[in-house]
Amino acid sequence: MTNHHSTSIVIFLQLLSCLYLLSIPSLSLALMLEPGDIKRRLSSATSLALKKSAVEDLQRLYAARQYQAIWLTATAELPSLDIALDFIATADTEGLDSQDYQLQQLRHLRQGLQQSAEVAAELELRTSNAILTLAKDLSRGRLSATAADPDWHISQPTFDAVAFLLEALKSNKLLKSLQGLSPQNPSYQRLKQTLARYRQHIIDHPTWIHIPTTPSIRPSTADDIIPLIRQRIAQAYTIDSIAEFQLTSDVSRQYDDELVAAIKAFQTQHGLNADGIIGKNTIRALNIPLAWKIRQLRIAMERLRWLPRNLGKRYLMVNTSGFRLTAVEQNEHALSMRIIVGRDYRSTPSFNGALSHMILNPHWNVPTSIATKDLLPKQQKDPSFFASGNYKIFSNHSRNETIDPSTINWHALKKGFPYVLRQEPGAHNALGRIKFMFPNSFDIYLHDTPSKSLFQKDIRTFSSGCIRLEKPLELASFALGEQSLSEDFLKHFDSGATKTMHLRKPLPIYLVYITAWVDEHEKVHFSPDIYGRDLRALQYAGW
Repeated sequence: MTNHHSTSIVIFLQLLSCLYLLSIPSLSLALMLEPGDIKRRLSSATSLALKKSAVEDLQRLYAARQYQAIWLTATAELPSLDIALDFIATADTEGLDSQDYQLQQLRHLRQGLQQSAEVAAELELRTSNAILTLAKDLSRGRLSATAADPDWHISQPTFDAVAFLLEALKSNKLLKSLQGLSPQNPSYQRLKQTLARYRQHIIDHPTWIHIPTTPSIRPSTADDIIPLIRQRIAQAYTIDSIAEFQLTSDVSRQYDDELVAAIKAFQTQHGLNADGIIGKNTIRALNIPLAWKIRQLRIAMERLRWLPRNLGKRYLMVNTSGFRLTAVEQNEHALSMRIIVGRDYRSTPSFNGALSHMILNPHWNVPTSIATKDLLPKQQKDPSFFASGNYKIFSNHSRNETIDPSTINWHALKKGFPYVLRQEPGAHNALGRIKFMFPNSFDIYLHDTPSKSLFQKDIRTFSSGCIRLEKPLELASFALGEQSLSEDFLKHFDSGATKTMHLRKPLPIYLVYITAWVDEHEKVHFSPDIYGRDLRALQYAGW
């Protein structure tokens, strides 16, 4: 090889080396980013346009590290920075918005690192701020729960993002630590998978079939809008893959058995009574835009982030929006039942507590507001109402002596209810045969009901705030931790006498409002926003 050729090769290799170094614009300035650069920039952090609390977190973070860089380290590959930016980009998959964490700005700063040490310091600090913010949002929710939903009374988890990041860096488990920030329970993870699928579907299939308003359609009839309903169900199959949604025809006018099965499955998915009748509630559910369902999924994930990370090994989850109570043991559904919740003007709030005892054959001490607004008008209309309903009337709360209802001029009562009203135990007692107590400031409890037919209704908002149960005895068995109820329990239950039975161990209970969830069979469910709390929270969030 000639000297000329050797020189040419050396020059070529040097050129390649230079090109390689230029392809990593952050390298030279990463090496130049000294603790003093970070400290000086933090001392005049107002130029970063961050909240005071965010600046304080950054100062606490870097002071603990003697102002050493975290992301712009002296390595050519800059793995920590790549991990951070890639992680911020995943915020969208969690139902959040990556742009709330300045993703585009961070990427722009990364491209301009060769400009100055000032740019490097800004990238370093903004990356830390984004990671701290996202870590907090994934761990306890992005929104203030009580501001987004004033009816939410479950304490949001506390989370020290600075302590978390310091520990993740110290243990050299940054990526694993970041990936474990969001709730890892099956309910959240299934919502996350569904959100990704729905978002992709709305990109691939932006149009959505709309069904015009029509009188109820019953099975074995024909109607001109049936083909549209078939097309809408076909759309549902492409996104949810529910077997019943796969139809052999999308043009037939006949409401045949195959479509009836599909409609029943659709009604079940949307919390409606699966009767196969295409009525106004079914049409309304068919017309819910996919974009709204995506918003439901996002706010559902946010609400799950508001909950304590450890719900307990055994607990009750009462979803007032979905009209359903689920008993959970070791992350498995042990029991599920329909429930009845509060009317719009007596809506059941979201809160938590611990079931402590049950009362068999309870009395119902009627709240004054219910006695005045609900029961007094019935007595005024029917003078035998209180007597036939087994109500007793007392002059005061000492309940020393009952008053004969026929001796009172009920029509003369114009304001308030100046008596104490109590319904005695029995088959017609409004609380049924059993009620479940857990201390709370809302005076809400779970109870049986004699009005079993109401469980067949689509929208089950009939109570005064308390929760009526479809399967009270099954819940009693779960609460007691027994496979079946004991002879002693059944003896007291059948006796008709009032008896209090304490649980051996308090059972955590959470009353929540979640309009979208995925069950253990991977099927997504939606329920109507009966109290308007989703809409209010979404407007607050700007989602």
